[in-house]
Amino acid sequence: MRTALVIGAGLIGTSAALSLTSRGVTVHLDDHDSDRARTAASLGAGTDAVPDGPVDLVIVAVPPAHVAGALADAMARGLGRAYLDVASVKGGPRRELEARGLDLTAYLGTHPMSGKEKSGPLAATGDLFEGRPWVLTPTRDTDTEALNLALELVSFCRAVPIVMDADAHDRAVALVSHMPHLVSSMVAARLEHADEAAVRLCGPGIRDVTRIAASDPRMWIDILSANPGPVADLLADLSADLDETVRALRALQSDDEAARKEGASGVEDVLRRGNAGRTRVPGKHGSAPRVYEAVVVLITDQPGQLARIFADAEGAGVNIEDVRIEHATGQQAGHVQLMVEPQGASVLTQALRGRGWAVRS
Repeated sequence: MRTALVIGAGLIGTSAALSLTSRGVTVHLDDHDSDRARTAASLGAGTDAVPDGPVDLVIVAVPPAHVAGALADAMARGLGRAYLDVASVKGGPRRELEARGLDLTAYLGTHPMSGKEKSGPLAATGDLFEGRPWVLTPTRDTDTEALNLALELVSFCRAVPIVMDADAHDRAVALVSHMPHLVSSMVAARLEHADEAAVRLCGPGIRDVTRIAASDPRMWIDILSANPGPVADLLADLSADLDETVRALRALQSDDEAARKEGASGVEDVLRRGNAGRTRVPGKHGSAPRVYEAVVVLITDQPGQLARIFADAEGAGVNIEDVRIEHATGQQAGHVQLMVEPQGASVLTQALRGRGWAVRS
């Protein structure tokens, strides 16, 4: 691939463009908002100049509702040798393209499973897709050149290609992305009018649950409008679980011992099912989930604290697998949880204490 055209200079389109330009590909940027294309170009994502002729690959990075229109226009104008989109829903846009009677041999639907709460070109980074799954949904009609160019794009972005059926993809993202976003928003909505005293008690748990609720609602309306059925089905199942859990909790309030036991059993059931589901979430680098031990260290909110801890961990010969930070309420301090292999926990604890760190037992 030597040339590409990115239509839609948002987070995903600009991030892909940054990855391609870093690999020497000449990238042209187009957006209905010319300021966004110019902004992306100023970040080093390419040029907002119109290409002289057909490019090797046209990447359509617009909301799902606009994918078919943008692709149809690009194909009619002969802008590229091959075409793909990066929308988060795959079945609907392809059916719309088929309904328009277009030749789809040079087209491939794709979806990079990566993003941020922020949108727009200023949020883009060249490493956004590194190590992340990138779904490809070829059909029997997809020609080899289109598939090879898509695989080249995925490689340049340092992502991991995964081939799926388009409708299976849409059901999968409904489960792992679209439904969780709505649930996160529903939980966060409980905080909107909550007492200030209650909100001040927020800790890492509520921050984890509500993090994705900070995303742009307009973007998510576009996404959910393109995949409403599978998301609604999952929410209906979740609603049934909620109803059962509410009944179980009400039973725990009963004066009847048998009812309380039944209520406790119901609550335990949903918690255990949650445990079982959580174990299926892939771990580091997509591998099987691992159990790590936390070494908790008190740090002050000063520059260089984390760098010192990492350097001391390196000196102890212990690899830090993950890091979590819990900030203390009303204080310029907090706790950093260093997730390490169990056999390294005691080694790291002793090493850090020897270097003067306050390690929580």
